[in-house]
Amino acid sequence: MEKTKKDSCQPSKERTEKPTGMDAVEPSPRWEHFPHDADMGIRGIGHSKAEAFEQAALALTAVTLDPDKIHPHLKRSFSCEAPDDELLLVDWLNALVCEMDTYKMAFSRFHVSLNNHQMEASAWGEPVDRGRHEPAAEVKGATYTELSVHHLPNGIWMAQCVVDV
Repeated sequence: MEKTKKDSCQPSKERTEKPTGMDAVEPSPRWEHFPHDADMGIRGIGHSKAEAFEQAALALTAVTLDPDKIHPHLKRSFSCEAPDDELLLVDWLNALVCEMDTYKMAFSRFHVSLNNHQMEASAWGEPVDRGRHEPAAEVKGATYTELSVHHLPNGIWMAQCVVDV
């Protein structure tokens, strides 16, 4: 039985191989990390903006723990609205961080629906089990550093920012 929660925080796809480059059209959505001083860059790549947002959420999870170890049996729902795509990405990721921190949750599956700069999303996961999940770091929040949401010339969407760890 699936539990659903609508969060006032206003806050898929399976993990794929890490990318080898963004110049070639890849058949699957994916995520990656990129280094940034003491923090961590996260990047979601997909065939649609919504897929890129979903993959960015997976990259966020992967900063803390291995998404493959998370059983996606509890559902959380999120609604976000922002004046542009970049701020919407930050709001989405910070809503996830809020949910993860407040309720000690870990997520491994996401579904995002976008309509202009409004988002309805779902995340599936479970409470963190420190023994099984072995969290490595704590994400404090998504930042505006290297913030970008754009459509690449090859038709792929990319959504990225740096998260404070």
